[in-house]
Amino acid sequence: MFRSCLTVLLVLALGAAACAGNGGFPVPAEDAPIAKTSSQQTAVVAGGCFWGIQAVFQHVKGVISATSGYAGGSSLTAHYEVVSTGATGHAESVKIVYDPSQVTYGELLRVFFSVAHDPTELNRQGPDEGTQYRSSIFYNSDEQKRIAEAYIAQLDHAKFFSHPIVTQVVPLKGFYAAEDYHQNYAANHPDDLYIRYNDAPKVAHLRQQFPDLYTGK
Repeated sequence: MFRSCLTVLLVLALGAAACAGNGGFPVPAEDAPIAKTSSQQTAVVAGGCFWGIQAVFQHVKGVISATSGYAGGSSLTAHYEVVSTGATGHAESVKIVYDPSQVTYGELLRVFFSVAHDPTELNRQGPDEGTQYRSSIFYNSDEQKRIAEAYIAQLDHAKFFSHPIVTQVVPLKGFYAAEDYHQNYAANHPDDLYIRYNDAPKVAHLRQQFPDLYTGK
């Protein structure tokens, strides 16, 4: 319906992103401390089709909400049909609202780099290709920038992946929620072939590799 993914290339969707998540995935050496009181903070990330990223973070402890949308471009072009051209500067992104007394920013990035996507793929994830599918972290504070850059350096130095991480760390200039039919797409269409081959395995790996962070909500 929306993507070229309904082809045999779907089978490749497990890819490195699924394999990267394992019990030995490094904990960020630099992170924000667990907050003493409950509040709400926001993180925005991009890593391929937003359906899967949203589905993963909807199952992470301490996440209050995860919204599919667009970041990196203008509000005027934040529409699926236009973003799909790859010429808007937008990336399919997810805004994560979380409680820092339950989960840290570094823990969210640990999930992002391990089970949510493959951070070594440039402008693509599995069968989805184009700059709108790039790997990006859109930071909204100096602390987020510091933690993200330090974690990338840590993973690259440890050569945890066989190829360098290509994730961009850039300031968040704006986030625009995607159309209603994109929201909760994985939950609403569990039998969709794209979801079954690309996104359901990511949630399964989250449950298997990070049981302390997984919630079945």
